[in-house]
Amino acid sequence: MSDFDLVLTGQVVRTDRVIENGYVAIRGDTVELVGGGEPPAARERQDFGKAFVMPGAIDAQVHSKSQLGQEDFIWSTRAAAAGGVTTVVDMPYDAGFLVCTGDRVRQKIKEAGEQARVDYALYGTIYPGDGPKNIAGMVDAGVSAFKFSTFNTDSKRFPRIPPQDLYACFTEIGKFGLAAGVHNENDEMVRAAMASVEAGGITDYRAHALSRPPVTETLAMAEVYELGAQSGCSTHVVHCSVGRGYDLCQAYRQQGFDTTVEACIHYLTLDEDSDVARLGGKAKINPPIRPRAEVEALWRHLAAGHVTVVSTDHVSWSENRKTDPMMLKNSSGVPGLEVLYSLLVKGLVERDLDISFAARLLAANPARLFRFGHRKGALERGRDADVVVMAHAPHRYDPGESGHNFVTWSPYAGIELPYRPVATYLRGKLVFDGRNVLAEPGTGAFVRPPALRSALAKNESVAA
Repeated sequence: MSDFDLVLTGQVVRTDRVIENGYVAIRGDTVELVGGGEPPAARERQDFGKAFVMPGAIDAQVHSKSQLGQEDFIWSTRAAAAGGVTTVVDMPYDAGFLVCTGDRVRQKIKEAGEQARVDYALYGTIYPGDGPKNIAGMVDAGVSAFKFSTFNTDSKRFPRIPPQDLYACFTEIGKFGLAAGVHNENDEMVRAAMASVEAGGITDYRAHALSRPPVTETLAMAEVYELGAQSGCSTHVVHCSVGRGYDLCQAYRQQGFDTTVEACIHYLTLDEDSDVARLGGKAKINPPIRPRAEVEALWRHLAAGHVTVVSTDHVSWSENRKTDPMMLKNSSGVPGLEVLYSLLVKGLVERDLDISFAARLLAANPARLFRFGHRKGALERGRDADVVVMAHAPHRYDPGESGHNFVTWSPYAGIELPYRPVATYLRGKLVFDGRNVLAEPGTGAFVRPPALRSALAKNESVAA
């Protein structure tokens, strides 16, 4: 009689070590046993040899519905499954539908539940001027965190929230033990820099970084972290492109505050002179991609443990919104779900860094950040059996080849990737077999923090 439903063997990657000749034993949808040596009996066994058996990724920053008539959860989660991402945390800035009340959260849960092929969690936000009045309702509906912006990208879809309102919202969020994530660009300084660039007649790829110099980013980060320190709220910066920002986060952590910071995969992969110059609008992202010296500074911070999570900030804009020769007229953001794991593993291998960094940055840390570490984020007993198998299979990335992406353009097209996902399991079920996404829309489940305890009124953390 078999002890387990499924056993996977290979090099099992945990957050603190790699188990050579390891195994993960699964019963139902849950990891039941992880070890090395002779695996236990099971109804099904899959031997992956020297491939890495790793926790499924939690992509902390996904925009599935930023453009009407474009990508939705059917497509974003298809790319996710093909990339070894088993949970997406979706942003609240949907086109025509700001997710800013409990009812809107519940509506998005329903709509996403009908489409998602992998599991999903949600951010909530506020409508300008509403302040904290809808925070409790969104917590009750199940959001895992809140998102705000210090820059006014769009007054209705992606609005700036002024510091006095941020402070009021942070104070309220702190009562529930959740984190406040913030898009970190100082509005006034960016607008002044943009005006200067336009007055100077610079319209090519250089215009974007010149319109958002590093100080616009770090000034916003200092404001956000100080608001968090004063309000008692866990404060997360959702993307940082410059080393100085990680210094700021670490300084607040050393003072005892719960500050965290995110490095999007594009900031660890692309640079301004080699890639933005070549790709133009297809590499336009806020904050901008920086020179190679900043890329390497971020890797040094990652190696030192100063990066909390790595994400994609995934958005699949139609190609016509990314190809204007006037750089500043292009939409900001790029797709990346299909290659998040592959790109991070590539960077780790090239720099001779421990592969366990991927388990921490893509799984364990985001699970804690979003307060569902009791279910997700590690190959440990009692956690959901979310697994990706990364095999050594060098290839040149072609975003149109697999058919798993809504768009066929990518800033990562042509990059040589040494590893690729050959299997993705969601709660113990195979959802990607290395070529085909097997999960149908509706397979994914909504993930939320555990039921809030009364102790949270005292701002106790629910992080695992």
